[in-house]
Amino acid sequence: MSDIHLTRSGPPETVLNSEPAEALAALEAALSSDNPRDGVSAVVAQWPTFLAAWAELGNHARDVVEAYAAYRVGYHRGLDRLRANGWRGSGYVRWEHPTNKGFLTALHGLATSARAINETDEADRCDIFLKQLDPAWPPTD
Repeated sequence: MSDIHLTRSGPPETVLNSEPAEALAALEAALSSDNPRDGVSAVVAQWPTFLAAWAELGNHARDVVEAYAAYRVGYHRGLDRLRANGWRGSGYVRWEHPTNKGFLTALHGLATSARAINETDEADRCDIFLKQLDPAWPPTD
């Protein structure tokens, strides 16, 4: 479990805990393989709470509907992980923390793919949520 950090300039900040080293290595190997989509799918099957893997599954989807589904699962798994790490529905979840990037990538992917399938209300909600979680969104790195 990760700590919630209080900031002098606003709401508390949640930093997700790190993935197991074995999961990180498996994702890296899958992404460098000849068939990253199937490799990432196998990683997700073994570590279903691995947010960066869900985001990568969306990134390597066959079409926008498959991407939407993967990002949506990553987003919902991310909400579960955030709550397990002390987040109570408000406060910062910043990109600057590497362990938060999987969740934020899935949320951004959900916004993008929702817009692509004309789910504009959801896309707009996701865009607003990203700015609430990290006022510096979008990242520059």
